[in-house]
Parts: sequence; structure tokens; C-alpha cells
Amino acid sequence: MPAAVQIRVEPRDFELGAEYEALRKRSASSGAIVTFTGLVRDFNAQGALNGIILEHYPAMTVKSLHAIAEKARVKWDLEAVTIVHRVGALENHDQIVLVGASARHRDAAFDGARFIMDYLKTEAPFWKKEVTSTGDTEWVDAKASDQRARERW
Repeated sequence: MPAAVQIRVEPRDFELGAEYEALRKRSASSGAIVTFTGLVRDFNAQGALNGIILEHYPAMTVKSLHAIAEKARVKWDLEAVTIVHRVGALENHDQIVLVGASARHRDAAFDGARFIMDYLKTEAPFWKKEVTSTGDTEWVDAKASDQRARERW
């Protein structure tokens, strides 16, 4: 039987269609699959960006993502969860993260996927540097809006 939760943290890009099909094959009893793909923005509040650098501590990061996914799986009775998160140097418009959740009903799949993203943004140990248009790098602080989104759950 396939694992209910699949997590990958890696520098290489992912293929959305292949990830969706793999999630679908693990979702035989589901009536809904929701996916979210996050992309590198080419701007921040101060202006143009030339990409980001994501750092992590591998064992801690994977453990944290598993805990978040399992919490969502139990809370919304999700049949399957996929999280793929990239690390390393990423260029503008690159894919950063994929969250997929399947459930018997769409509300559970939507809520589960949103919960995972809200918790991932505040609880998963990733450290992000933005690369400015001048080539300088700046660490990104946690955002109050991300914390508020997490607190709604």
C-alpha cells in the first residue's frame, strides 16, 4: 500500500503533471484533489529581485514537514498528501513548493492543502535569502501575515 504522506526536499525542479498523477494513484477513495504550486516572485516591497536562495537542515526539515502533513491528514481525513519543496538557488518564476491533498470531499482537500501551506510558511525550518537586482542578498524575516494565516486554524 502506498504511503499516505510523501515528502521530498531537493534542489531539482518537479514536474507538476507527474506529481499530480502519482498523488491521484494514491487517492482511490477520494472525490477531490487540490494542488498548490508556489513560485519565485520577481519583486518584494523594496523592488525587483533576481531570485532566492533557500537553505534548510535536512533531517529537521523533513521531520517538520511530515508532522505538518500528518496533522492535516488526521484533521481533514485526507487520503493522501504530497509535499515537494525545493532548496538552493532559484531563479525568478521557478517552482518552489508543491502541496497536494486528496480527500473524499473538496472542502476537506482545500482546507487540508491550505493548512499545510500556512503551517509550512511558519513552522518548517527553511531560511530564505532574496537576491536583489544589484546582486546583494538579504535574509527574509517571518511575516506577521503568515503567522495570522496559521493562527486561523
